[in-house]
Amino acid sequence: MSQKEWVLADKAPAERLQRFQGFSPILAQVLLNRGFEEPATARQFIHRSDLNDDPFLMRDMGVAAARINQAIAERQLIAVYGDFDADGVCATALMTQTLTALGANVIPYIPDRAAEGYGLNTPALQRLTRAGVDLVLTVDCGIRSVAEVAAASTGLDIIVTDHHSVGPDLPPALAVINPQREDCPGEARMAGVGVAFMLAKALLLHRWENDRDNYPPDLRLSDLLDLAALGTVADVMPLNAGLNRRLVRQGLKTMNELRRPGLNALAKVAGLGPSSIRASHIGFALGPRINAAGRLDSAMAAYALLSTTSAEDAMSRASELQQMNMRRQALTRDAQAAISEQITEAGQAALIFAGDENILPGIVGLVAGRLAEEFYRPAVVMEIGEEQSRASCRSIPEFDIIRALDECADLLVRHGGHAMAAGFTVKNCNIDLLQQELQNKAQARLAGKELKRKLHIDCDIGLRELRPDLLAELDQLEPTGQENPPAAFMTRNLKVLNHRRVGVDGNHLKLRLSHEGSPAVDAIGFGLGQLAAALPGRLDAAYHPEINEWNGKRSLQMRLLDIRPAGSAR
Repeated sequence: MSQKEWVLADKAPAERLQRFQGFSPILAQVLLNRGFEEPATARQFIHRSDLNDDPFLMRDMGVAAARINQAIAERQLIAVYGDFDADGVCATALMTQTLTALGANVIPYIPDRAAEGYGLNTPALQRLTRAGVDLVLTVDCGIRSVAEVAAASTGLDIIVTDHHSVGPDLPPALAVINPQREDCPGEARMAGVGVAFMLAKALLLHRWENDRDNYPPDLRLSDLLDLAALGTVADVMPLNAGLNRRLVRQGLKTMNELRRPGLNALAKVAGLGPSSIRASHIGFALGPRINAAGRLDSAMAAYALLSTTSAEDAMSRASELQQMNMRRQALTRDAQAAISEQITEAGQAALIFAGDENILPGIVGLVAGRLAEEFYRPAVVMEIGEEQSRASCRSIPEFDIIRALDECADLLVRHGGHAMAAGFTVKNCNIDLLQQELQNKAQARLAGKELKRKLHIDCDIGLRELRPDLLAELDQLEPTGQENPPAAFMTRNLKVLNHRRVGVDGNHLKLRLSHEGSPAVDAIGFGLGQLAAALPGRLDAAYHPEINEWNGKRSLQMRLLDIRPAGSAR
């Protein structure tokens, strides 16, 4: 019934749990499972929310701030050059908003995914030079654009801010701010928008300390936090990292204060209630709609939404993104079906490698992600071009995809990314050799490993323990997401009172469950609809507990992660 391996955490001895005074034994167990051996460290993780980190400790921050301040003082034209995903769009909007408030002469620039591809490109830099730009400030891109920066540096000053992995050489820019540099202090796992936020903070601190009379009256640092939260979660950055967690926590507060018309409108079209946005809503509702613009058309549509100050304009633009997202969903389903025909033997391959000349460049990453999820293998999906092809890669924890691409750099035109997600451009004449090289590397590094998705479970509990006070206490783990998931529980021997398939295509499973005389509880299993045909009368369930709100009523609900016939879970 399931392809997942359930991994139940060892139950902590009573004496260890008792050290966590003020926490229930269940929350204490969850915190121990996340590596918090000391109660004081756990409390700091839960309660710390300040943003006192000094941005000037980051390498090249002082140089970058000085050059930007010179450009502002001399009314030089600054171009903020971003990426077309949600992180890059948020970073572009954040930096442009900050520079405008500081009195800069600034324009945004986000490349077209299909025509220009990821990162800096020489034709774009040449166009910016001809347009009179004096300073290019990159956000969420540029760290691998060594040749492009070198070619443009004679006519432009370039400052690179990025968070992607650093290659063998840094671009020869005036300043390179990237927390992944070995010589850069601070949180190494920030999103691109997080790095942009730190630069914005540095600029605002400098203005406050040196020219307080001209500090922008209509901009608070907290006004930028909604964008920082949106980009951080949408880019799947770890939320167990202290600064990321605090940025998202404070950013959600700003978001729910309804300060930004564009985000308010986007929440409405996504069906989210007012002042109720959580980190999970960013990942599943807001982020995909922002990303849809850059995937299907121009990311500038999403930038315009985030930058508008008009509620009426915001609603019009949000509706446009809603339509794009619906089209993106349909195109992804069609592309996945087409690609799936090529990989019938993917179960035996160490790495999935497929391509199609008709697939849109904005869809390849989504298809790769779904394939990696379905087969639990690294996946490379390519848009086949006439002379060169572009690909997106999604991986699994057991295989570092960016390391593999670095080792194949001589076959690639360009590449970049992270251990779990990357992209590259390759000449068509090198595709077959590249495929063989990546397969060999995957085969060597994954040999002998049981490739099965692990489902980590915090506690084995009964339904009677799922009380409102426990769920309220578990809320202290928020914001939850990458590397800080919501608490996961399992309950054994649940009786299935009734069940049905729900959703447009019957993809989801709705159940009513009871356990040892406890009141019956509803459960929803997204993507589990196919299990309805062979559902046993009793089952073991792994799930996140949550409060479901419907028609003004609040009730306990189990969000199923996986189910098995009763007794089969160890």
